[in-house]
Amino acid sequence: MIARGLRGVHDAFSWLTVLPLPQPRGEFDRARGATVIAAVPVVGAVVGLLAAAVAFGLSHTDLPSALAGVTVVAVLAATTRGMHLDGLADTADGLGCYGDPDRVRAVMRSGDVGPFGAATLVLVLLGQSLAFGALTADSRWWSLALAVVAGRTTATVACRAGLSAANTDGFGALVAGTQRASIAVWAVLLLAVAVAAGGWNTGTFHAADAVRAAATVAVVWAFAWAFTGHCARRAGGLTGDVIGATIEVATVLTAVGLLL
Repeated sequence: MIARGLRGVHDAFSWLTVLPLPQPRGEFDRARGATVIAAVPVVGAVVGLLAAAVAFGLSHTDLPSALAGVTVVAVLAATTRGMHLDGLADTADGLGCYGDPDRVRAVMRSGDVGPFGAATLVLVLLGQSLAFGALTADSRWWSLALAVVAGRTTATVACRAGLSAANTDGFGALVAGTQRASIAVWAVLLLAVAVAAGGWNTGTFHAADAVRAAATVAVVWAFAWAFTGHCARRAGGLTGDVIGATIEVATVLTAVGLLL
C-alpha cells in the first residue's frame, strides 16, 4: 500500500511538473491511474508553496502587485508545462460548440484553440494574475498557496465514482471513476488547511477569517462537482481536458473567494 502510494506520488510529479524525475516504468492501468489522481493534491501542495515563495520574494521588490501576480502565474504555468491551461482551452471550445457529445469530443481533441478557448484562457489567467497580485500585496502567502492547493484537489472530485470516461483511450479512460475514499480524505485535509491558512493569515488567529476560508473551499468544491458533471453530460463522459479545466477554474475561484 505504501509502495503503491509513493509510486503514485512519483508518477504525479513526473507527469504534472517539469521536475527531472525518472520516467515511470511498468504498465499504466486504471489502478495506477487512481493512485496518480489521489496524489495530485500533493503536487498542488508543493507547487502552491513554490508560488507563495515566489510571491514572497517579489514582495521585497518594487514590482507592481499586478506584475507580481503575472509572474506567479507564469511560474505555475512553466512548472506544470501549461498542461492544465491546454485542457482549459480545449474544454471551453468543446462546451462552446452546439453539437452532440461526439462533436464536443472531436472539438476537444482537435488541438486547435478556438474563440471560446482563447477568451476563457485570457479571462482565467487575468483573474489569477490579479488575484495573486492582490494576495501578494496583502502579504497573504498562505492564502495564495491555499488557492493553488484547492485547485489541485478538485482532480479527485472530477474523477469520482459515477463519472465514466468519454473516450476509450487517453488519460480520461485511465482515471475516470477511480476516486472514492480519497475524496473524503482530501476534503477533510483541505478544510483543515483552509481554517489554518485563513485564520492565521495575519499572524493572529481570527475565527471569522477561518470560517470564510473554509466556506470558500467548500463552495469551490461544490462548483467542481457541478462543473465536471455538466462537462460529462456534454461530452458523454470525463476527459483529461476537463480535469485540467476544473483545476484552473477552481484555482482562480478560490483566490477570488479568499479576497472577498
